[in-house]
Amino acid sequence: MNKIRSAYLSVKRYIFDPSISLEDRSFILFSCLVLLALYAAVPCGLIMREPPSATISTAIGAIVFSVYIYHMYRKNKVRQAAAVLSVIVVLIFLPAMFFTNGGATGGAPIWLLLGTVYIALILKGRMKRVMLILDALILTACWIVGYFFPDIVTEYSRGQGYFDSIAALFIVGALLYTLILFNVTLFRTEEKRKNLRRLFEQTATALANAIDAKDEYTHGHSSRVADYSRKIAELAGKSPEECNEIYYVALLHDVGKIGIPESIINKDGKLTDEEYAVIKQHPVLGSQILKSISEYPDLIIGARYHHERYDGRGYPDKLKGEDIPEIARIISVADAYDAMTSKRSYREPIPQQSVREEIVKGSGSQFDPKFAKIMQHLIDLDTEYDMKEKGIVQEMAGKNELRCKKSRDEISDGILLGPDPKIKNISLKCAHLDPSNEDNSPAIILFDSLDGRYHDSPHDIKDLNYFEYAELRFDGEYECKGARKIAVEKSRSRNTSIDDHKATRRKYEIEAVKIKDHIQIKIDDGNLMVSYTVALPDSARFAYIGLTGDNCRIYSVAINLQEEPVPSDYITRIAEEVSYIKGPVGDIPNVQVDGYRSEHTEAIPIKEGTTTITFHTMSLPTARLVWHCAYMDLYYSPDKKPSGDGYREYALMRLDGEYWESEGFAETNMYTNIREDFKGWDAWKAANKEGFDCTVSFKRDGNKVVTTTENLGISLKITTTVYEGPDVPSEIYVALTGDQCALTNIRISD
Repeated sequence: MNKIRSAYLSVKRYIFDPSISLEDRSFILFSCLVLLALYAAVPCGLIMREPPSATISTAIGAIVFSVYIYHMYRKNKVRQAAAVLSVIVVLIFLPAMFFTNGGATGGAPIWLLLGTVYIALILKGRMKRVMLILDALILTACWIVGYFFPDIVTEYSRGQGYFDSIAALFIVGALLYTLILFNVTLFRTEEKRKNLRRLFEQTATALANAIDAKDEYTHGHSSRVADYSRKIAELAGKSPEECNEIYYVALLHDVGKIGIPESIINKDGKLTDEEYAVIKQHPVLGSQILKSISEYPDLIIGARYHHERYDGRGYPDKLKGEDIPEIARIISVADAYDAMTSKRSYREPIPQQSVREEIVKGSGSQFDPKFAKIMQHLIDLDTEYDMKEKGIVQEMAGKNELRCKKSRDEISDGILLGPDPKIKNISLKCAHLDPSNEDNSPAIILFDSLDGRYHDSPHDIKDLNYFEYAELRFDGEYECKGARKIAVEKSRSRNTSIDDHKATRRKYEIEAVKIKDHIQIKIDDGNLMVSYTVALPDSARFAYIGLTGDNCRIYSVAINLQEEPVPSDYITRIAEEVSYIKGPVGDIPNVQVDGYRSEHTEAIPIKEGTTTITFHTMSLPTARLVWHCAYMDLYYSPDKKPSGDGYREYALMRLDGEYWESEGFAETNMYTNIREDFKGWDAWKAANKEGFDCTVSFKRDGNKVVTTTENLGISLKITTTVYEGPDVPSEIYVALTGDQCALTNIRISD
């Protein structure tokens, strides 16, 4: 009895578990009801004195059905079982019921209804549509045969009577009633749960906003940490439910700051030891505040443990390694990233590339190496630097308006152009600050810097790699700084809404786009159209627009990015393309990779045995970092391109010893050996700048690929095992790519 009760409770928990799809739960409930009907049919058959063969076959069918459902339930293959049984119902069970239950004159029509309802409730998507069509075709065929050849039905039917129709109606009706009642009850329960969930989400968001409101320098910190934590969880392979839970745990991780005095939170400059000791109490205060929320016990974990360090030197409990709850380890790296990329009272935001280096340094000490690596990967993917604190007014990057009394008096934060060749539309209004002065000169500063901001101090110019291309004024005058060449054209605007060139207020429409090493900026004030074409020093640098002017107020700024990219010949070239791949060409064309994986070589098939690739790699002059080097992308794609529909990335390997594992397609393990002849990372970067020849070998044995290479004192051995399955393609390709590097003389041998 205990085992029967345990099985009953297990099924009940499954059926009412909201984390499981409705179709799966309906299938288990339906299966249990059918089993009860089958087992009840055995004694009924004996009482009604049916042929022994019918009773025995019913009993065997019930046992086989029970064993199969139990096995698939334990193996968590409910979807597969539902598909298999739907095929059996449509192709075997329903036709058999029709021809052995008197056809249209017996209980068959009622039984046939059961199959349609079963498919509608249990299956979903394409499988449901296919099986409903097949069900309709087979039942139509049965009715046609039964109509034109009634003898076939009567020949194979057992003796029919009014009782059979009543029995079919009772059994099928009971099954349908139970299923419909279950779905109605579940719908009401789901609505209540959703309402409670919405209430919790709104309350949590309001509480997080209240926390951030205490600190004038951390507006939006909690929501950004929650977003980053969810992204990390997604790349770590967590389920959607787990990712959603991690989001709200992270959203309330700083709730304890409610109990910290504002004088300490908003203090300008460095905290004293006593003040820092008070700040360190907020994890404990947070766990005390949240401990009463028993429905969401993980909230306490995020609040209490997000300042623990992987090496055990954190607080408040000095936990170490995997003793720190996983959720807290995820939030820790997300929290640190946002803290570094946000403005504080004592410093400006740290450039994202510098933040990445800090996370690399903290891997294994401050952060869990697994989640630190995922954060590094997110940074690499964030080519437009979206993961950062946004200004109060996004278009002006923190300013409601610019008041420029003289040239460069105020300059907006940078508006990024590229890296994708998409047009950025900027509209703004400009008015004279001093109406008595007719000179009014709004302008654009075109520049690059690590933090996307204008800088004029020698210290910041050096540390933040500030590089200015040009100053472009709205009247067609310009000053070339670091650009190779600038061309300007003026013409009468198509829009003639403003005819007075001395108007004290104007509205400007700007269209800007970057394609590799060329930028085109069109400025239209309704009277004059000014079109600039700027040739940059190279394709690898970023380009930002900074709005400024002289004797003008710039306001009502709006920015829009067009969705569709422009063609590669959209900008007429005024200078030759800067190329570092004019060297010898091997078996496939050379490639220049200006940004993170912006270009790839042609696909190289990895066949059974050994495939060896030799190539010359050189970091571009703009490269500064260790990861500005060559990568190897191991993948499958139907069109052989490392992107698009059907693309499966198995492993992304870099010459500096870092790698990125696939998202559910393969398992990758890397062994890195720093040899005695390794001269340090500065020497390694310098050697990459000079360029060197590299050899990479790929040894394939079935679904396993072993990649080996040695360069500049680093030996790498990467083993990638592609997960097997019926839908796994046999082809495996590799493409060379990288970040800010040139790959030439690529040769392939077996």
